[in-house]
Amino acid sequence: MKVFSSTHTFNYSWEEVSTGNWRKYCPWNDKSTHVIAVDTLAREVDPATGILRTERLITCKQSAPEWLKSLIGCTETSQVFETSYVDPAAKTVTMVSQNITWANLVNVQETVVYKPLDAHRTQFEQDARITALCGGWQRIKNSIEDSLVNRFRENAVKGKEGFECVLAMSRRVFAEEREKERLRSEGKMLA
Repeated sequence: MKVFSSTHTFNYSWEEVSTGNWRKYCPWNDKSTHVIAVDTLAREVDPATGILRTERLITCKQSAPEWLKSLIGCTETSQVFETSYVDPAAKTVTMVSQNITWANLVNVQETVVYKPLDAHRTQFEQDARITALCGGWQRIKNSIEDSLVNRFRENAVKGKEGFECVLAMSRRVFAEEREKERLRSEGKMLA
């Protein structure tokens, strides 16, 4: 098993990050063009805790290394099952994902947590555990796991850059909408 871990500080409030998280794969993010569909399978709020639990299926264009594709064959897409928990009381967003595609060959479990550092900054923590499931072939297992860790490292940089774009656009759009609402309210008061 190999582990990839990453942290990053977003200069946005937890409220902005937790709201922007739902738009992470929208057209504002030109770094996530590999994501071709995000389907919400279930969503519920626990009445006792207020925690929002969401299950999503994320479909991506296949990005496995060519040597691995040729070795085991593959389709053009891969799927990931994600469960997220938004805890408004503790101000945390926790997302846990598991690969569905090639689950018999490799197990990828990722956990992402967003939590506030202060009123204007949010901490991002990412942890991925990657295990190749190819029996006693340690050399092949190591190659697969190393390739996937490197891919996670590359994608983590792109993911953070893309999410920064989403957060910046969200902040701008929300500011524009607040201004429109203020002008409408002033117009009603003058009428």
